[in-house]
Amino acid sequence: MEILEYAFMQRALLAAVLVGITAPAVGIYLVQRRQALMGDGIGHVAMTGVGLGFLLSTSPVWMATAVAIVGAVVMELIRWYGKTRGDIALALLFYGGMAGGVMFINLAPGGSNANLQSYLFGSLSTVSEEDVTAICLLAAFVVLVTIGLRRQLFAVSQDEEFARVTGLPVRALNLLTAVTAAVTVTVAMRVVGLLLVSALMVVPVAAAQQLTRSFAATFAISVAIGVSVTIGGTATSYYQDVPPGATIVLLTIGVFIALTVLATPLARRRARAVAAAEATGDPAECSVPAQPAAKL
Repeated sequence: MEILEYAFMQRALLAAVLVGITAPAVGIYLVQRRQALMGDGIGHVAMTGVGLGFLLSTSPVWMATAVAIVGAVVMELIRWYGKTRGDIALALLFYGGMAGGVMFINLAPGGSNANLQSYLFGSLSTVSEEDVTAICLLAAFVVLVTIGLRRQLFAVSQDEEFARVTGLPVRALNLLTAVTAAVTVTVAMRVVGLLLVSALMVVPVAAAQQLTRSFAATFAISVAIGVSVTIGGTATSYYQDVPPGATIVLLTIGVFIALTVLATPLARRRARAVAAAEATGDPAECSVPAQPAAKL
């Protein structure tokens, strides 16, 4: 295939696959926790890390990772202790992150907003070997956490009080989820971009939920959707010369719409079957799990 003949496209496709795996793998826990926009907030904070990377002449990916982790921890602490002023503190954090990124990158030698563009919206041609190495290491961490601790993270995401009663370290697991989300944002920023990564963390999960309520099935289907759209979007970007981040997100939304259209008649058919069973008093047909989304 022509697309695989170029080293930069090989790097871009590898990064795309890793992003397609990691973003939904973390996103499923954020959706369960009703923190779907957390990735967007972390992306704003990570901009400061990118700017510092240019200013200090070091890797923007690693610097963005460090700053994003600090920002994610602060966001989680605000969630615990924020009370009535929590939303204002978060707003200051998000907007300060964006402003800091723009300021630092313009203070860097030879820096300009053009340097920030590829990190905001993704860029195929600028994914270097150093970026791929960083992405592989960070993606390995995300996969180990999201799969290795899936039962604990799922329990905390579903019901913190119940998880605390069972003896789970709720606060530590919440912090780990926030840190993992921050790492995922920096993994995805070279392909999708900091401003669009949240969509790839949330929309594949929402699309998978149109087909199943089981956690394991939702996890698998959302990752499959993530990998498919990132590879498809990367290839489309190469052949059609369109922005990769926007292409991937639009493909993801298209998959969500398609699955919603397909799932709606099935849901109506199941609802009619349950209603008919209730009318006839058939207990076998009327038995519906109380919380189908809580299956692991």
